[in-house]
Amino acid sequence: MPNGAQALMKTLADAGIEVCFSNPGTSEMHFVAALDDEPRMRAVLALFEGVATGAADGYARMADKPAAVLLHLGCGLGNGLANLHNARKGRVPVVNIVGDHATYHQPLDAQLQSDIETVARNVSPEFVRSSHKTEELGADAADAIAAAIGPPGRVATLILPADVSWGEGGQAAAPPELVEPDVADDDTVKQIAEAIRGGGKTALLLGGRALREPSLVAAARIAAHNGVKVFSEVFPTRLERGAGRPPVERVAYLAELATLQLSDFDHLVLVDAKKPVSFFAYPGKPSELVPDGCRVHVLARPDEAVQASLEKLAGALGAEKAEPELQAARRPGRPRGRLSAEKVCKAVGHLLPENAILVDEANTSGLMLPVMTAGAPRHDLITLTGGAIGQSLPNAVGAAIACPNRPVLTLVGDGSAMYTNQALWTMARENLDITVVVLANAAYSILNVELERVGARDSGGPKARSQLDLSAPNLDFARMAQGMGVHAVRADTAEDFCKAMEYALAQPGPHLIEAVIPESLNRTKRRILPWLLRSIPKMPKPMARALKRKLAP
Repeated sequence: MPNGAQALMKTLADAGIEVCFSNPGTSEMHFVAALDDEPRMRAVLALFEGVATGAADGYARMADKPAAVLLHLGCGLGNGLANLHNARKGRVPVVNIVGDHATYHQPLDAQLQSDIETVARNVSPEFVRSSHKTEELGADAADAIAAAIGPPGRVATLILPADVSWGEGGQAAAPPELVEPDVADDDTVKQIAEAIRGGGKTALLLGGRALREPSLVAAARIAAHNGVKVFSEVFPTRLERGAGRPPVERVAYLAELATLQLSDFDHLVLVDAKKPVSFFAYPGKPSELVPDGCRVHVLARPDEAVQASLEKLAGALGAEKAEPELQAARRPGRPRGRLSAEKVCKAVGHLLPENAILVDEANTSGLMLPVMTAGAPRHDLITLTGGAIGQSLPNAVGAAIACPNRPVLTLVGDGSAMYTNQALWTMARENLDITVVVLANAAYSILNVELERVGARDSGGPKARSQLDLSAPNLDFARMAQGMGVHAVRADTAEDFCKAMEYALAQPGPHLIEAVIPESLNRTKRRILPWLLRSIPKMPKPMARALKRKLAP
């Protein structure tokens, strides 16, 4: 008769979970041993829990189903929390399996004893369960899988005491039944259609699954037929874009620019999206970005059928056969000269291969990436949904495992890369087809911007500046990558960068290019930026929009 771990493994595999990203410890050894009993389960080791959780996030974004994550006790779960936060904000399905001390050992308060459930509820508010009986473990796992799949996708956490894992009498459970999401009801569709026809200006705000091509086409038909504007959330979970697909304008990160984008609309229709708010609070500035007088409608919640709801709205408007606007194919020219963030983005647009997966955590260095890649061949874009940096390298691992026949390219700032650089080792160990571009400007550039935006000080003093500076000593990502088995080079000219990128895209396995660049927003620009942002409400709209295109195209 199988033990609990073996029954759990079979339950996972029977439900279609094929990958387990792991960072195990003593309490999980029976689960580790059970990996060899299940040929359908791929085991991927991460050297840090944040890599395991971020890889599971990236995998699910591209595979449209969850992976399992094996973590060691509350400390291991805590180490992986930031990327689980990003997954939760992106409504991404993840099944956490967190080992715990044996049930009879827990009252002894051993050194690693902690309150795992409290840690887990930060990222798994809908499902946290500690399994107490071996014979019930399979059913508990099936419930966790069902909670993760949703819709919407969720982080589900199953806590596995060691004696429940090693105990005999485990019983695998049948896969959970998939829940068919509801389509927007007739009254909702009618009200929104009437609002769109009513003469005021309307915008659709798309998020989550609404940013896949079929939903984008439906939204683009509505836009073409009824003069509606289509926006995307600022940080999409997964956006299908490129030549031949409908273009969509992302809401800007900077609240002042986002407010400008939304300022003219009388109606805002949410489709698998939240009402937009500022990322942070700023003295004297509103946190809610929807303008006064703009009515917010909800066409489809995250737990509803997004594509079918958009198509139903298109039908109600008579737009189902309208010709959608599609992005024309175009690439920027090949950059030359001293390397800069803009030239890196230009090179990516020039060289991006067909059907690539682009993972963007370039932060301030990636301001030009959307416009430079808009007309590139079809690709998927993954972004920093929860804002917790250190996502992109692990996401790239998961995406490459989910889609082994697609090239993965990730752009990451040097500060962000240091959070989860252990992902490079996993890329090498699994021989994944990933090209990593580290934009090395030796600064936490976004925080230099925020220091002035929040009004903390007009110009930070030496202690403040030292906390936002990554030089002295300078980081050497090429050497770090080579030390973890990844081919790596440095480039400080556009010619060298393009040559390195062409080589990386042509050769199998992981590659890293350290792009040595100056800050996109130098000290002078940072001092001017807050003044410009404060001036936007007083500017004529055409001038303000031109400024927005310059700052965040």
